[in-house]
Formats: sequence, C-alpha cells, structure tokens
Amino acid sequence: MAVFYPPGIVSQPTVTDVPFESAEIQQQQEEQQQLGRLERLAIGEPGVAMASWEPTLERAIKSIVSIKAQCVRSFDTETSGTYTATGFVVDAEAGLILSNRHVVNPAPIVAQAIFVNYEEVELEPVYRDPVHDFGVFRYDPKKLRFMQPESIRLVPQKAKVGMEIRVVGNDAGEKLSILAGTLARLDRPAPEYGVGEYNDFNTFYLQAASGTSGGSSGSPVLDIFGDAVALNAGGASKAASSFYLPLDRVVRAVDLVRRGLHVDRGTIQTEFEHLSYDELRRLGLATDVETRMRATFPASQGMLAVRMALPSGPADGSLRAGDIVVAVNGQPLAGFAALEAELDGAVGGTVRIGVWRGTKAYDARIKVQDLHAITPSRFVEIGGGVVNELSYQIARSYGIAVGGVYVASSGHTLGSGSVWRGSVVQSVGGVATPDLDAFVRAVGGLREGSRVPVRFFELAHLYRPKMMIMSVATHWHAFRMAERDAAGLWCYRSLQGPQPPPISVAPQLASAWQLPSSLAPGDSVWPSMVLVDFHIPYLIDGMKSTRFSGPGLIVDSRRGLVVCDRDTVPISVGDVSVTIAGSLVLGAAVDFLHPVYNFAV
Repeated sequence: MAVFYPPGIVSQPTVTDVPFESAEIQQQQEEQQQLGRLERLAIGEPGVAMASWEPTLERAIKSIVSIKAQCVRSFDTETSGTYTATGFVVDAEAGLILSNRHVVNPAPIVAQAIFVNYEEVELEPVYRDPVHDFGVFRYDPKKLRFMQPESIRLVPQKAKVGMEIRVVGNDAGEKLSILAGTLARLDRPAPEYGVGEYNDFNTFYLQAASGTSGGSSGSPVLDIFGDAVALNAGGASKAASSFYLPLDRVVRAVDLVRRGLHVDRGTIQTEFEHLSYDELRRLGLATDVETRMRATFPASQGMLAVRMALPSGPADGSLRAGDIVVAVNGQPLAGFAALEAELDGAVGGTVRIGVWRGTKAYDARIKVQDLHAITPSRFVEIGGGVVNELSYQIARSYGIAVGGVYVASSGHTLGSGSVWRGSVVQSVGGVATPDLDAFVRAVGGLREGSRVPVRFFELAHLYRPKMMIMSVATHWHAFRMAERDAAGLWCYRSLQGPQPPPISVAPQLASAWQLPSSLAPGDSVWPSMVLVDFHIPYLIDGMKSTRFSGPGLIVDSRRGLVVCDRDTVPISVGDVSVTIAGSLVLGAAVDFLHPVYNFAV
C-alpha cells in the first residue's frame, strides 16, 4: 500500500514502500512535493527568495489574446452580433486557445485573435462544451510570424481560498488589463444569466472580488507562477464579485481535443445542487449517513441533491426533486466533478445512483444519454428567420422536455404571423412539427403567397398556445439547412421550398358592411376603403421597422389600383396585401412611389 506524506515533507522510501508504488502514485507525490515548494516560495519563507508578479505577467501576456468575433446567425441561446472577449494559448504547438463557451459560441461565427504585438490570426472553433462555460479555438501557428507564445498550464488543483490571483485579459474592450484579486470561495453556485439565456450548471464556481466586466470573458485566472487555476466567466453587475469556472473537466477536454479525439459527455437530463448538511437534514438526511459522509469527505460542507429532472428525460420517474445523492456506482460522492466523471465515462450505458429520499435509501439505474445528441448542431433558414431543435439549455431553463422547433429568429415569414424569438412551433398549415425534419416537410408542402395557420406557444407562457395566420413568403430568402460537421464547419444545403403560386385564381366574394345614409356621402366611399399591410424583408433605406399598415382607397376597380400614403408603403421592396371588406385578403405589388408627394400606388 502506498504511503502518502503531507506536502513539502521529504520522505525516505523504505524497502517495503518501493515495490508497491506505481508510477502514477509516484508522480502524484512528486507533484504534491513540488506544490509545497512553490507555496513556500510564494509566501516568502525565511531563507527563500519571494516570487514576483512582474516576470510572471511579462511571460503570460504573450500567450493571452484579445478575441473579436461576429456571430452571423441567431441560434439556440445566442443572437447575431459582434463582441470582444479574451482567450489564452494552452497548446502553442497545436495552436489551441481556451476561452468561454459563450465566446466560442454554438452559432456560426467568424473570429480573429489579436496577440499583444497586434498580430492577428484567424480562429476556428473546434469545441464548445454543451453545458459548462468553456470552449476551444484553433489557429495556425505558422501564421504567427513575430510572436512565439508559450503554453499556459492548466493546474486546477492549485486553487485554494486566500490565494492571490491576477485576471489578465481584454477587460471592457481595453485589449489588455490586469486585475488583482484573492480567491474567497471555491464552492459558489454557478451564476445565473437569465431565463432562456445560456447558463452553466452542475458545477461549482470560484469567486473573487476582481471587478471584471464585459470583454474579460475567457481570461485566465493566474497564480504567481503563471499557471491558470481557473477560467474567468462572469461577474456581478452591482458588485466587484467575479466568477471563475474550475478547470477540473476542462483539462480532460483540452487533452482530448489536443489528441484529436471525441470529447464524450454524458447526461441524465438532471440538474443537481450542492446543499449544506443543515439543509439536507430538513430533507430527511439521517444522522448516521451524515456522519459517514463527513468522515469520507472532511473538506466538503454538504452533498449533492436533485434540483430538477426534466420531463421525458432518462431520470424522469427515477429521480425526484429533493433526492440526496449518496453514491454513484457504489462509490460515495459529494461533488460535481466526480459525478460528471462517472457520467462522461458511461455514455450509452447505465449508472447506479444511490439516493436518500425522505427516510429511506433507494438505488436507481439510469441510462446515460449522449449530451451532444441533445445539443443542436443544425438549423433551418426560412424567410430570413432561423429555427433549430429546442436544446437542453433552453429546456432546462423552462423545465420542459427536450425537443421541438425553437424559433431563434423570426425573420420575414414567421414574423408575419407574430411568431417571435422564444416561441416553439407546434404545427404549420395543419401539419404537426414535432422536430426540425417535420417542420421542413410541412413548409415544403405549402404554396408560395398563401396564408396558412401556424400553431405555437411562447416559452414565457407555456400554457397559452396561439394560432395565427402566417404569410408564406420565401422568395426573398433562401430556404436551406445548415449543419455543423465533425470539424466544426457549417455546411449549407438547399431545401425543397413551397410550391409556386397558381397561375389562375378563382374569383372570391366578400360583402362590405353598409354605412347608414345619414353618413352620406361616406356610405358610397366606404366599400372602396381597404386595409393595406406592408412587410419589409430587409431593413434598408433607413427603415427601422419591418411591418407597416394603414388605410387605402380603391381608385380603379377594373385595374385593381389602390392609393395609400408613403407612411404605409415607404419603399418598394416588400410584400403588400390588401384586405377588402375586412375579410378578403389579396396579394398586391407596388407600382409607383411618388418621390416628393406622400402617396403610393
């Protein structure tokens, strides 16, 4: 059996120690001894020169980059736009840069890294974690001609309360800022950024009062020796508190990406939370169980409990909110990292989770699902809008089942039916759309220029389904699907769109409401009054809105000419519809816009 010594104490191995020491255990002991020596160096032990931040930062800033990126499509939790952030080199030979998941972005992006000497290189996203806030870019080291960055080591085990740290990055868009702080917590709950937004969960966060702000996302949290002990992820808007992602699971993922291997991620679609022992007693935790767990994990102040198991997920019916996790696969467990290690290693298999529920212990065998399989990697562009499969991130925010057609951007077509971002489409033209493929088939069966019913619900109002009329107008934009391949590149393919409109249209009848004769001569003009709706597919020529409506007057019933003002039809690019007698909706076209006077035909 191996003999472990406290850090910094030199031991003389005996004859009986050596044959049983594996190489792995020997390496762990050497690392612990090295950490002890570094700690004595950092605190300035008598007789030992004290370490300085100046050479550490001078070396580290060569490996820290400012990232500027453009998200070209709204997708899942992200919206299109430009932003700046930070990253740092973790493998100089392979050209790997670590940053946040919300920087690497699940959506299609174009990104560049700017080194401290202002050299720019193109970045290619190669990995973004489905849940935790980290991702990896790759650049071509050969494109970097005048800078030789060093790899910043990831050493999560060095993080401890009271450690002095420096957060180096593009804080507030300043390209390079150095913020000081002291780690105060290692077990903070993951920060919440808002319902329906990207949120990390099932992990601890580190906390320090370093006052980071926008642009510093992805900055390394460095110790005095230049090693990264955490990854800056977010901060409080009304305080100086900053929140850092631990690197326990990041180290594994980066190593797999470096070797060109797939990063397995398992899930049972369950959110856990870490509760103190006092709170766990209120949930029914027995005293003898608490005693054993405290003895097994003396540094832990609590255990994991189930916060939510998503409907229709692998754990639905097996785990309940309030269940206290005691063991996984027969091994006692008190933290998130150990739980995720078991799940990541059992994708496609099952795990046995021992829980304490009320006054009894239960074992649940649960199938482990591939987390990447419920993370969308494709979307459909329709009429300038974007729809994708409803992701685990969105489902977890609202406590609903994964799956369905989520509207990431409404665009021209869906916007005509008031199907805005944050909606889930249930049917189009009377055809159910449970998934993205069904949605594509439903749209392909429509007719261009027609008006069809669309049934949907807004995630903010789950139990209030809506039925609206949508104008099928896909001639302004391509109807196509984009899918991310194994290399991280987005590939487009065209889809079969709606059928062209019919050449001949059957006459339709409508009866107008008659005004009383006392309103003459208005009673004779009233049947010629119509409602004009104008929808713009692109915001051009100074337009700030895409939808306009107003009254019009039929001036030539034989030729079908209608006159309205330029506030209703401001430009010629768009789709016009005319509603006659409040019931008959006909398509129209813009024939004339007067360049000076306020009327259009």
